[in-house]
Amino acid sequence: MKVLLDTNVVIDVLQKRDPWFKAGKTIFLAVANRQITGCLTAKQIAGIHFFSCKQFPGAENVDAKARKVISTLLGLFEILDTKGEDCQNAIGIENGDYEDAILISTAQREKVDFIITRNPQDFLCSSVPVLSPDEFLPRLQPKETE
Repeated sequence: MKVLLDTNVVIDVLQKRDPWFKAGKTIFLAVANRQITGCLTAKQIAGIHFFSCKQFPGAENVDAKARKVISTLLGLFEILDTKGEDCQNAIGIENGDYEDAILISTAQREKVDFIITRNPQDFLCSSVPVLSPDEFLPRLQPKETE
């Protein structure tokens, strides 16, 4: 199963934001254990870096710490390219948020099974099924033991 995580789910996990942290962490663990293929878009990586820098206010080497976070994510998640065609197609997706429309367009092109976001109401026009982290958790299958 291939899932595309919205940026808010990633930031919830990185910043341990309650009440969303627990479900997001469970999804991260499912990605790490290869129960599912977790995806982020190349476009999201820059935004996650920005939020990661804000996570370390006043710390020395803020950029280096944020890059370490990004490096970890790059090792864990499949990174989907955001193409010009995704930006073009997103113009025709009338959901009120162009960034979310790009995410939808990329998910469609990459044949993602689900978009996971804390804000499903922002993706009502998506042809890719959209679930909150809590709605997605029951779909995780326990990993078979050998």
